[in-house]
Amino acid sequence: MFGATASAEKSRWDHEGFHCLPRSTVHADFHCVTKFSMLDSEWSGVSAATILELAPPAPEVTHVMVWAEYGYSANLPLERFADPHTVFATHHDGEPLTVEHGFPLRLIVPQLYAWKGPKWVRAVEYMRADRRGFWEERGYHNRADPWREQRYSYQEEPGDGPLR
Repeated sequence: MFGATASAEKSRWDHEGFHCLPRSTVHADFHCVTKFSMLDSEWSGVSAATILELAPPAPEVTHVMVWAEYGYSANLPLERFADPHTVFATHHDGEPLTVEHGFPLRLIVPQLYAWKGPKWVRAVEYMRADRRGFWEERGYHNRADPWREQRYSYQEEPGDGPLR
């Protein structure tokens, strides 16, 4: 955790320390922008709410950027990140994640398209304003609501994201 933290300090956990944090399990659908969904998947790991409690953001934080390997990133409004169903997953359907699917850590944000939950998570940045992540910079919708089919940036309404 870095950026606008409440303590103005960075927080970090190594692999072993992260696995000692309280565990959470959620049952949720997983929606890919390519129009496939996995229904009622079980994801377990550490809830984003737990991370927010252990390393709180500064009061003026409105968004987070989740950083991952290979330059991937995903921006989220703080309220989406804080949702009780958002989890830093280490397991899917009771099995450890494979490397292909994000081992050792993948963010799962069930209420949004899957690109908002990057594989191979490495850091979370607290931000005072929204900033587009990897896929949003490449034309994907900033909000990514699968029920509203918010797939591409040309579908954005005023206020859906930061200016380009």
